[in-house]
Amino acid sequence: MLARTLLIVSLGLFGMSSILAAEFEKLLIIKNHRFEPAEIKVPANQRIKLVVHNQDSTPEELDSPKLSREKLIPANSKITIFIGPLKPGQYEFLGEYNAKTANGVVVAE
Repeated sequence: MLARTLLIVSLGLFGMSSILAAEFEKLLIIKNHRFEPAEIKVPANQRIKLVVHNQDSTPEELDSPKLSREKLIPANSKITIFIGPLKPGQYEFLGEYNAKTANGVVVAE
């Protein structure tokens, strides 16, 4: 009975990891007070895992009213932001501390 229960639990965990692995992931780098890439294409109607890596020696704040996100990214660190599912369209974002150079857009297709 215990072996059967363990099998059911491990199959359930395998199924969960498969679901989590299906999540769409993109890397966004902050370097020289700019976002790289400045345009991120993602599938529409899907949850997105956005990993933001700030390679600058100063913090940045990613701000996007269209994505309903405002996140501080400390200097030389990474954070994860979940967005979506997004309808098809363009969703602008900027670096609040360097708004003249740190601009980008998420394009959901």
